[in-house]
Amino acid sequence: MASLKTKTKLYIEANSKTWDNTKVSLQNDGLGDYIKTWTYSFAKPSDSQIASYETAGNIEESNNAVKSTRRKLYGNIGDQLDEIYKNIDAWKARIKKIKDDNPKE
Repeated sequence: MASLKTKTKLYIEANSKTWDNTKVSLQNDGLGDYIKTWTYSFAKPSDSQIASYETAGNIEESNNAVKSTRRKLYGNIGDQLDEIYKNIDAWKARIKKIKDDNPKE
């Protein structure tokens, strides 16, 4: 299940804006997450609008996890440049394997 933050972020982006901590805040008082404050110039999303972003939110969170794993496996950019200089074909094969082993949706 996608987080409220992810679904809200996607709703904001669908309205051609970006997440801004000064314009939106989320809270959980023990009964579940909710939007506490909303000061964007467009309407705060309804529960059904937020729910409509569930699938997209799941994909976003899954892809973010894959990207994080890939970044760790790629290693330091300086080391990659050295690897490219020494043997670009080996580097390409290593990167392809990382991508193949960690596909995005």
